[in-house]
Amino acid sequence: MSSRVIGPAGIAPPAARYAHAVATTGAQQWLHTSGVVPTRADGSVPGDVGEQARTVWQNIAAVLSEAGMSGGDIVSVTTYVVPGQNLGAVMAERDRFLGGHLAASTLVVVPELAQPAWKVEIAVVAAR
Repeated sequence: MSSRVIGPAGIAPPAARYAHAVATTGAQQWLHTSGVVPTRADGSVPGDVGEQARTVWQNIAAVLSEAGMSGGDIVSVTTYVVPGQNLGAVMAERDRFLGGHLAASTLVVVPELAQPAWKVEIAVVAAR
């Protein structure tokens, strides 16, 4: 399997640390997550959006591991954030988790999530 970052010269570069697109060929396994939420294993939810984003990425890491995959297999990220949050903290946690790996990424501000305590929810697609 191989993935290749797509960055056409004829359009502006990405606004942050992500790829406009990722082309994948020869994948044997695909993983599509639901929106992963900031609930810890003990049922608690951190109050700070940065901590919530870190918790979401820890949960995503557990899902990837269970599937025999890692962060390097992520090809697409969709992040949902409620208004008034520190988007820089959310994006910094994405970048920290991906560790230089580029994935296609979309961030959407939504009026609310399914639980009032949740400030961020993230879905990923991974290919291996």
